[in-house]
Amino acid sequence: MNSAKERLVNGIVKENPTFVLMLGMCPTLAVTTSAVNGLGMGLTTMVVLALSNVFISLLRNIIPDKVRIPAFIVIIASFVTVVELLLQGFIPFLYDALGIYIPLIVVNCIILGRAEAYAYKNPVIPSLFDGIGMGLGFSVALTCIGAVRELLGAGELFGIHVMPESFVPVSIFIMAPGAFFVLALLTAIQNKVKIAGEKKGKDMSKIQSGCNSDCMNCSDSGCARRLYDESGDSKVKKAAGQASAGAAAQPVGQASAGTAAQSANQTSAGAEAAQPVSQASAGTAAQPANQASAGTAAQSANQASSETEVKKSDSETPAEVEKVTKEDEQNG
Repeated sequence: MNSAKERLVNGIVKENPTFVLMLGMCPTLAVTTSAVNGLGMGLTTMVVLALSNVFISLLRNIIPDKVRIPAFIVIIASFVTVVELLLQGFIPFLYDALGIYIPLIVVNCIILGRAEAYAYKNPVIPSLFDGIGMGLGFSVALTCIGAVRELLGAGELFGIHVMPESFVPVSIFIMAPGAFFVLALLTAIQNKVKIAGEKKGKDMSKIQSGCNSDCMNCSDSGCARRLYDESGDSKVKKAAGQASAGAAAQPVGQASAGTAAQSANQTSAGAEAAQPVSQASAGTAAQPANQASAGTAAQSANQASSETEVKKSDSETPAEVEKVTKEDEQNG
């Protein structure tokens, strides 16, 4: 719902920058010594807010994201300068009353906040009415505070004497402490209305909170609460935790599997390498054994041959021996 009516109601009532969001407290407390000053400051801020929203929305696809804040400030400062010169030339008494707070509109957190939260993310027409709605809400708040302070502190309203002659003005209300007193009083009245409405069963969630927790149907695309869900916060955290655990476990599992595979490969390679070594060792060990066995067999055969010859010699008769000896001598 980015309709013009919704944006106006949102800025004046639902997200009033002064009574709901508590933004822009410096000009709120400083220039609201009278209703005229409050109205003038509010309308000046509204003009700057509406124009800056329009131009920031037009340039939202051109301004780089990294330098958007300096760009916002340059655009806002340009319009503040234009408005300041117009007030100085055509409404000098208001220019003198607001004084230094006109240039300070440049750093007003309401303008910069709406540029960042809404205008930079939405089309031109909704951004225009968002700026007008927020400006009107700011004007209404400053006018109310200024009217109460002027009425109690001077007995006047918009410069017209309205209180009876017997009324004694309470001068503290037109001084700095009076701004805090009136702001606290108006905020307390707002809280009272909210509590009374809740007791009657009315939906008062939009007042003072600025949010009804219905993010699905909310038109404020710049709201930070869209980034999380309070009702399902535990589920979101649990899911995020599981995702993180899964992401962390996957590399660990891969590392473990890789380590196991590497060890298996090393073991296989070791077994394959050990097999030739074992065969070589077995061959090397068998060779001396074979040699030793062959040597033992040969030695046994020689000994057996010697023993046979000895036995043969022992079995011959003396006559045969003498005959052999003679034959050897003749041959020699």
